[in-house]
Formats: sequence, structure tokens, C-alpha cells
Amino acid sequence: MSSTIDPWLTSSFKNKILVTGGAGFVGSTMVDKLIENPDNFVLTIDNLSTGNIKRLPETNLHNNWKFIKCDVNSYRDIAAIMTSYKFDYVFHYAAVVGVKRTLENPVSVLNDINGFKYLLDLSKNTGVKRIFFSSSSEVYGEPFEHPQNEMTTPLNSRLPYAVVKNVGEAFLRSYKQEYNLDYTIFRFFNTYGPKQSSDFVMTRFIKAALEGKEITVYGDGSQSRTFCFRDDNVDACAATLYQNLHLNDTVNIGSDLEISVLDLAKLIIKLTNSKSEIVHLPPLAEGDMTRRRPDIAKMKSLLGRPMTLLEEGIKKTIESGQYNY
Repeated sequence: MSSTIDPWLTSSFKNKILVTGGAGFVGSTMVDKLIENPDNFVLTIDNLSTGNIKRLPETNLHNNWKFIKCDVNSYRDIAAIMTSYKFDYVFHYAAVVGVKRTLENPVSVLNDINGFKYLLDLSKNTGVKRIFFSSSSEVYGEPFEHPQNEMTTPLNSRLPYAVVKNVGEAFLRSYKQEYNLDYTIFRFFNTYGPKQSSDFVMTRFIKAALEGKEITVYGDGSQSRTFCFRDDNVDACAATLYQNLHLNDTVNIGSDLEISVLDLAKLIIKLTNSKSEIVHLPPLAEGDMTRRRPDIAKMKSLLGRPMTLLEEGIKKTIESGQYNY
């Protein structure tokens, strides 16, 4: 399942990196990216409540990583790991995710604050140089302006998931001020690609279309989103580490090309040559914002290449066959 590298054998690596939520969709993709560099040793942890062990790297391709099942919200578990390995960097991607899941489990969502506090205290006490935090576009809520800019757009967090991300950002700024612990905040907008759970809109639509089943849309489908291919996400995020950029800063990670949910369903039907019908369900009571579009000037500069076009990314996801996790 993973290499058997123990703490005392990691001293030869230039960078020791912890990835929490490393069996999740974006977390596992970041692990894949980081272990491409032989100078990195990556320890990935996940409680596997929504993460999937099948997302972890192939052991015969890389031996500079290890997986440990661990709940960040358990101080005993996370303290044992962080005091043993003495990480240089932490990518904190562990969280309860998904609009419906977070609405149905608000207390579990709020408990993530405890885990983040444990992680921050242990980071400052074990010599971590920098924390990279996966925040969310949800902190903008129903946005006051378009596009949403990291510095100028007011935050409008109401739902528990958004509040937790907002609190996490505040913790990072506070720990920098009091303890000089460096950070970078990534505000993730909709991300898609191979290995994503099938309860997210993109993979749910793809799976339904390929099976010829009804594609269900909440409301009239006019709500718009932007969709960022997973490789664009992790390449930009990794660049902040490797190029030492956006230290103690916030970066929107997403696409700036909007599409309505209804048009997305129609596009997927077209690309899959599906006979699926689109069925409209009552709108969600809350959490389904009408519009999202980030200002991604910082991300484009980090990426240094053209972003993946939506049709191209959808085709890559379909061709991978990995849309049912």
C-alpha cells in the first residue's frame, strides 16, 4: 500500500512534507505531484471517511512516500506523527467536503476547527516552515462582486463549511503574527478530473450520461460555475512551494470561464453521445450559490502555461475511466 520509510530514514530527503486528506481527490493529486520530485519525502494521512485508498500512488513507481491512516481531529494521533517526522511543510487538505454532505453533517464540519488548531500548534512547535491550506470559494458565499478577488471581495461566509474555512484563514494570519508561522491559502473553486468522487456535479453528470441515466439538475440550472482541471490546480499550488511565491498570501485556484449547470449537462451529453434526459429537481434549500467566477491572475502567473480547456478536461476524465470513486 505504501513504502515502509520510518522517521529516522527520512533525513536524506531535502523536503519532508505532510499531506492531510491525502486519499481525497485533490489531496491525492497533490501527493502524486510532490513525489515526482525525488528530493521530497511525502507522508500522506487520511481517516478514509470520504477518502479512498485506491487514489494512493502506485508503490512500484515511487518509494519516497508513506500512508498512515490518521484522523487530524485526534490530537494523540496527529501529535505522534508530527513529533516523529518533524516536517518542513504541511499541505492541509483534510476536510468534510461536498455541499450536501456538509449541510447534512454540520457538527462534523465544525469539528474540523479542532484538528486545524492541533495542526497549527504542532507545526509551530516542531519546526514546520510553512503551511499550505485548502480554503474554498465558499468563503465568498453569494459573492458581492464578480470576479471574486482575493484582496478586495468581501467574504460572506454563512454555512458551517464556509465558516470553518474562514476561521482557518484567520488562524493562519494570527499564527503568523504571533508565532511567525508562514502560510499560503488556496481558495479552491470547483475542481474536477480523474479520481473525483461521483457525488460531485462533474463526475455525477459524466457517470449518468455514460450509463444513459437521467441527469438531475437542481432548479432551472441557470446557476453558473467555473471548472478547473485537477492538473491546473496542483501545478499552480506546487509552484508556490517550489518557487517560494505567495508567502503569507491568498490565491484563488480555479477557472475564469463560466458555464451554467444546465449547459454543463448538455455539453457532457454531447461529448458522450448520450441519450440521457435532463430532469429538474427543486432547488436546494441553501448552499447552491447563483454565480461563481474567480479572479485568477495570480494562478495564471503561477501556472506559466495555458489552462486546460473545459472540453479537453472532460474528455481526459472520461478517457481515464476514473470517475466513480
